[in-house]
Amino acid sequence: MASSVLIVDDASFMRMMIKDILEKNHFVIAGEAENGKEAVGKYKELNPALVTMDITMPEMDGIQALKEILAFDAQAKVIMCSAMGQQAMVIDAIQAGAKDFVVKPFQADRVLDAVHKTLG
Repeated sequence: MASSVLIVDDASFMRMMIKDILEKNHFVIAGEAENGKEAVGKYKELNPALVTMDITMPEMDGIQALKEILAFDAQAKVIMCSAMGQQAMVIDAIQAGAKDFVVKPFQADRVLDAVHKTLG
């Protein structure tokens, strides 16, 4: 069975880019969210195998959402996505429990590498 992924990003074109990369490689998109608050709710509802999470978003940032998802499910697999030059945030995310991170703009092979590595 294909692994299900929840895509979280406040920019719809970024969600579309990740969705396109993953669908072409036989992943199932469980759902999408445009902020951290929505991501936590969708995670609880959909129970995806993996989450791709933007860091900078309105309502609740990706790091706070990551912490809430891990509080709900300690086994959650979350890959953070950040723009160039946000190294401090990436370190915070990894320390908070993110499994990996991908830098924007996305390169398909890097996204797939992170996903395959995270899912084992």
